[in-house]
Amino acid sequence: MCGRCASTRSSATLAAEFDAIDQVGDAARPSYNVAPTQQVRVVLERSPRDEPDAPPQRRLTTARWGLVPSWAKDPKIGSRMINARAESFLEKPSFKAAARRRRALIPADGYYEWQKTSDGAKVPHFLHRGDELLALAGLYELWRDPERADDDPDRWRLTCTILTTTAPDTLGHVHDRCPVIIPQELHEDWLDPSITDPAAVHDLLAGVPQPHLEPRVVSSRVNNVHNDTPDLIEPANRA
Repeated sequence: MCGRCASTRSSATLAAEFDAIDQVGDAARPSYNVAPTQQVRVVLERSPRDEPDAPPQRRLTTARWGLVPSWAKDPKIGSRMINARAESFLEKPSFKAAARRRRALIPADGYYEWQKTSDGAKVPHFLHRGDELLALAGLYELWRDPERADDDPDRWRLTCTILTTTAPDTLGHVHDRCPVIIPQELHEDWLDPSITDPAAVHDLLAGVPQPHLEPRVVSSRVNNVHNDTPDLIEPANRA
């Protein structure tokens, strides 16, 4: 699974990195310990809300981590939708609409995973690719809050989830699942809202190469979501 990550680049850096034309809404602050239900930066392509027939624009915005389907009665369902399995997301009622029309990229420096040891302990690892920015495959949804007025600017809630897949052998010893990481050459296709055929989306995902990441044992301080300092991603002091 992917239940914690680090995303520390500035919004200006991310917008430039992903060729986003602008940033929409309030910026989520950079964080070394982003947890589910918190705000994360996402890259997506969609037409302006007041110009639905206009060409889609690539934008950097923020979303709550934990997807709330448009049909949900209670937004609390999002806390159970932080990940979508790549093997079934095209069929699952919670994800299939977003899989066809609302795909996103979630920028991250890396993500955390906990390796279970023979004595029952869980050792935190930070999985990364040096200084390279990762683009985690995501889906997003817009949920209309029925308790807010039509003219309330906060009546729509933007939420997201991260796709996961079977971890390759090089990472499987840490955890059996890992996020799907979209390489730069596939960013445009992954974000393209005109690719709506499930078979085409399946083929697109099938063309994503296995990630080659470096796992690094880090301090157990990352276990506490209130800790958010640069040392969280540094190698643990094993002395």
